[in-house]
Parts: sequence; structure tokens; C-alpha cells
Amino acid sequence: MDNIDKKIITLLQENARHPLKYLASKVFLSSPAVSARIDRLEKDDVITGYHADINPIMLGYHVTAFVNMSLDPKQKPEFYPFIEACPNVLECNCVTGAYSMLIKVAFKGTTELDSFISQLQKYGKTETQIVFSTPVKTRGISVYVDEDITDNEE
Repeated sequence: MDNIDKKIITLLQENARHPLKYLASKVFLSSPAVSARIDRLEKDDVITGYHADINPIMLGYHVTAFVNMSLDPKQKPEFYPFIEACPNVLECNCVTGAYSMLIKVAFKGTTELDSFISQLQKYGKTETQIVFSTPVKTRGISVYVDEDITDNEE
């Protein structure tokens, strides 16, 4: 991956709907050359998808929370399909520390959150933090890019 690929990745993380023509103008290549690079980045699993950022509050989801959970490793085969099927689970991570799982969820209210936590507790102990505000929203990975893109190798 060269600096042109890194610049394309940076631009797509800023706005995945940038037109090819715009991307091409920023990296000093033709639109077909940029398209070929994007196709390669997708094929190599560097770019794994394109997503719209949604404001959950505008959809009525007023409670975002992080749930820490202790999970016995023997329960993973049963737990993973359960957690994957929960539509309010935004993210589920295996982590180190006192708890083994960190789950990010969004619910319309605390009643629904409480019900979900009750379901989780059949798998292990939980501890929940409700989000008051998010000063830094989810963002892309910072990719080092030389500002002077002169490497036009194909």
C-alpha cells in the first residue's frame, strides 16, 4: 500500500460517497485508476464496507450504554449466536481485564435496557455504564499520508 492508497482510504473514511472524479483529483490519477485501486483495497479486505452514520436519538434511541460481562469460555458457542441476533447490540468485543466481553448497545429507554441486561445475566455477571455524552464520535483509523502525492506508480 502506497501513499496514494492511504490518501484514498483517508478520503473515503471522511466521506464514503465522494465521487471517483473527486478522489481522482485529490490523488492526481484518473478515475479508472482510482476505481482499480479501490477494487484492490476491497479485494484485500483493507476496505471492508461502506456505512451511513446515523443519529440514534433522531430514531428514538435515547439510551446508549456499555455493558461489561464475565463470560465463561465454555458458553461462547451459545452466547455468540445470541448476541449476534440482538438488534440493539451495536458492537460486541472480547476484552482483557476483570470482564471478558464489552458490549455497546442502544435502546429507546432504560426499561428495554434493563430487560436486555436480565437476558445477559444468564451468561454471566454484568456491569453497565450509561453514556451521558460522546465528545469523540466513532471515527476512522488515522492513516499516515504524505501531503505531497508524487508517487503515481500503478
